[in-house]
Amino acid sequence: MNIEGKAGEGLMRRNEKEITDKAVIDSIIRRCEVCRLGMSDNGQPYVVPLNFGYDGQVLYFHCAKKGRKLDILRKNNQVCLEFDMVERVVEADTACEWGTAYKSVIGFGTARLIEDAQEKKKALDLLMAHYSNRSFSYLEAVLKRTAVVKVTIHTLTGKQSI
Repeated sequence: MNIEGKAGEGLMRRNEKEITDKAVIDSIIRRCEVCRLGMSDNGQPYVVPLNFGYDGQVLYFHCAKKGRKLDILRKNNQVCLEFDMVERVVEADTACEWGTAYKSVIGFGTARLIEDAQEKKKALDLLMAHYSNRSFSYLEAVLKRTAVVKVTIHTLTGKQSI
Protein backbone atom coordinates (compact mmCIF):
# COMPACT_ATOMS: atom_id res chain seq x y z
CA MET A 1 0.00 0.00 0.00
CA ASN A 2 1.21 3.49 -0.51
CA ILE A 3 1.50 5.97 2.33
CA GLU A 4 -1.96 7.36 1.60
CA GLY A 5 -3.43 3.98 2.51
CA LYS A 6 -4.39 2.70 -0.95
CA ALA A 7 -3.72 -0.97 -1.55
CA GLY A 8 -1.18 -1.69 -4.26
CA GLU A 9 -2.34 -4.20 -6.86
CA GLY A 10 -0.16 -7.18 -7.65
CA LEU A 11 2.77 -6.04 -5.55
CA MET A 12 2.70 -8.78 -2.92
CA ARG A 13 2.76 -12.43 -4.00
CA ARG A 14 0.91 -13.62 -0.86
CA ASN A 15 -1.69 -10.85 -0.72
CA GLU A 16 -3.57 -12.61 2.10
CA LYS A 17 -0.63 -11.55 4.31
CA GLU A 18 -0.70 -7.91 3.21
CA ILE A 19 -1.55 -5.25 5.78
CA THR A 20 -3.47 -2.44 4.09
CA ASP A 21 -4.56 -0.41 7.13
CA LYS A 22 -2.21 2.59 7.51
CA ALA A 23 -2.95 2.78 11.24
CA VAL A 24 -1.76 -0.82 11.68
CA ILE A 25 1.37 -0.13 9.62
CA ASP A 26 2.09 2.95 11.75
CA SER A 27 1.57 0.90 14.91
CA ILE A 28 4.13 -1.68 13.76
CA ILE A 29 6.69 1.04 12.98
CA ARG A 30 6.11 2.76 16.33
CA ARG A 31 6.57 -0.54 18.21
CA CYS A 32 9.91 -1.30 16.52
CA GLU A 33 13.12 -0.20 18.16
CA VAL A 34 15.30 -0.61 15.08
CA CYS A 35 14.86 0.36 11.46
CA ARG A 36 17.09 -1.09 8.76
CA LEU A 37 18.11 1.39 6.08
CA GLY A 38 18.94 -0.08 2.68
CA MET A 39 21.01 1.88 0.21
CA SER A 40 22.82 1.23 -3.06
CA ASP A 41 26.54 1.98 -3.19
CA ASN A 42 27.40 1.88 -6.90
CA GLY A 43 25.13 -1.12 -7.36
CA GLN A 44 26.31 -2.85 -4.15
CA PRO A 45 23.62 -3.21 -1.44
CA TYR A 46 24.46 -1.66 1.93
CA VAL A 47 22.13 -2.05 4.93
CA VAL A 48 22.54 -0.52 8.38
CA PRO A 49 20.40 -0.71 11.54
CA LEU A 50 19.22 2.64 12.89
CA ASN A 51 17.53 4.26 15.83
CA PHE A 52 14.83 6.49 14.40
CA GLY A 53 11.98 8.90 14.87
CA TYR A 54 8.76 8.66 12.84
CA ASP A 55 5.90 11.12 12.41
CA GLY A 56 3.61 9.06 10.17
CA GLN A 57 5.08 10.31 6.89
CA VAL A 58 8.74 11.02 7.55
CA LEU A 59 11.50 9.07 9.26
CA TYR A 60 14.51 10.75 10.90
CA PHE A 61 17.84 9.33 11.99
CA HIS A 62 21.13 10.77 13.16
CA CYS A 63 24.73 9.81 12.52
CA ALA A 64 28.25 11.16 12.39
CA LYS A 65 28.91 13.83 9.77
CA LYS A 66 31.43 11.58 8.03
CA GLY A 67 31.09 7.96 7.04
CA ARG A 68 29.98 5.51 4.41
CA LYS A 69 26.25 6.02 4.99
CA LEU A 70 26.37 9.74 4.18
CA ASP A 71 28.82 9.18 1.33
CA ILE A 72 26.31 6.81 -0.27
CA LEU A 73 23.32 9.09 0.36
CA ARG A 74 25.10 12.04 -1.22
CA LYS A 75 25.47 10.00 -4.43
CA ASN A 76 22.10 8.22 -4.31
CA ASN A 77 19.39 9.39 -1.92
CA GLN A 78 16.90 6.63 -2.83
CA VAL A 79 16.47 4.36 0.20
CA CYS A 80 14.57 1.33 1.43
CA LEU A 81 13.35 1.02 5.04
CA GLU A 82 12.59 -2.22 6.87
CA PHE A 83 10.89 -2.77 10.22
CA ASP A 84 9.98 -6.12 11.77
CA MET A 85 8.51 -7.66 14.88
CA VAL A 86 8.81 -11.37 15.62
CA GLU A 87 5.80 -12.47 17.65
CA ARG A 88 6.83 -16.12 18.13
CA VAL A 89 8.39 -19.15 16.48
CA VAL A 90 5.77 -21.53 15.08
CA GLU A 91 6.84 -25.14 15.61
CA ALA A 92 5.80 -28.10 13.46
CA ASP A 93 6.57 -31.79 13.06
CA THR A 94 9.01 -31.29 10.17
CA ALA A 95 11.72 -28.68 9.72
CA CYS A 96 10.32 -27.15 6.53
CA GLU A 97 6.95 -26.53 8.17
CA TRP A 98 8.41 -24.37 10.96
CA GLY A 99 7.83 -20.68 10.63
CA THR A 100 7.57 -17.39 12.42
CA ALA A 101 4.58 -15.29 13.40
CA TYR A 102 5.67 -11.77 12.47
CA LYS A 103 4.66 -8.33 11.28
CA SER A 104 6.87 -6.31 8.99
CA VAL A 105 6.89 -3.10 7.00
CA ILE A 106 8.94 -2.20 3.94
CA GLY A 107 9.12 1.39 2.75
CA PHE A 108 10.79 3.38 0.01
CA GLY A 109 11.73 7.03 0.10
CA THR A 110 14.27 9.75 -0.46
CA ALA A 111 16.78 10.96 2.08
CA ARG A 112 18.19 14.43 2.59
CA LEU A 113 20.53 15.94 5.16
CA ILE A 114 18.93 18.53 7.43
CA GLU A 115 21.00 21.71 7.69
CA ASP A 116 18.62 24.05 9.56
CA ALA A 117 19.31 23.98 13.33
CA GLN A 118 15.64 24.30 14.33
CA GLU A 119 14.55 21.53 11.97
CA LYS A 120 17.42 19.39 13.26
CA LYS A 121 16.28 19.90 16.88
CA LYS A 122 12.68 19.05 15.97
CA ALA A 123 13.86 15.85 14.26
CA LEU A 124 16.02 14.88 17.25
CA ASP A 125 13.07 15.54 19.59
CA LEU A 126 10.96 13.13 17.52
CA LEU A 127 13.74 10.55 17.54
CA MET A 128 14.20 10.82 21.33
CA ALA A 129 10.41 10.64 21.87
CA HIS A 130 10.45 7.23 20.18
CA TYR A 131 12.65 5.89 23.00
CA SER A 132 11.85 8.09 26.00
CA ASN A 133 9.12 10.18 27.61
CA ARG A 134 11.65 12.81 28.67
CA SER A 135 12.37 16.11 26.95
CA PHE A 136 15.91 17.00 26.00
CA SER A 137 18.05 20.00 25.16
CA TYR A 138 20.96 19.88 22.75
CA LEU A 139 24.36 21.50 23.10
CA GLU A 140 25.26 23.59 20.06
CA ALA A 141 28.64 21.85 19.80
CA VAL A 142 26.94 18.46 19.65
CA LEU A 143 24.41 19.66 17.06
CA LYS A 144 27.24 20.95 14.86
CA ARG A 145 28.98 17.58 14.79
CA THR A 146 25.79 15.52 14.38
CA ALA A 147 24.20 14.81 11.03
CA VAL A 148 20.42 14.40 10.96
CA VAL A 149 18.77 12.81 7.94
CA LYS A 150 15.14 13.17 6.90
CA VAL A 151 13.64 10.34 4.85
CA THR A 152 10.48 11.35 3.05
CA ILE A 153 8.55 8.10 2.71
CA HIS A 154 6.85 7.50 -0.64
CA THR A 155 5.46 3.99 -0.11
CA LEU A 156 4.90 1.59 2.78
CA THR A 157 3.86 -2.05 2.55
CA GLY A 158 2.87 -4.12 5.58
CA LYS A 159 2.96 -7.90 5.84
CA GLN A 160 2.07 -10.35 8.58
CA SER A 161 2.08 -14.03 9.27
CA ILE A 162 0.12 -14.86 12.39
